[in-house]
Amino acid sequence: MHTALNIVQIVISVLLMLVILFQVKGGGLGGIFGQAETVYRTKRGVEKWLFWATIILSALFVILAIISVVTD
Repeated sequence: MHTALNIVQIVISVLLMLVILFQVKGGGLGGIFGQAETVYRTKRGVEKWLFWATIILSALFVILAIISVVTD
């Protein structure tokens, strides 16, 4: 069971990395060149899905890491 738990944790960590890398960056240096970031903007479509996927995958990763330590 410990091997299966490790494999699932590796898969979730790879998915978490991919989801984080696919997210759109914030304003960054845009404020220096006059880009207004003071406008409230809601997440829609893929951006919202990636946001929630990041939260869910990170929570699963932490839970699996705790389970892995406790069962070891």
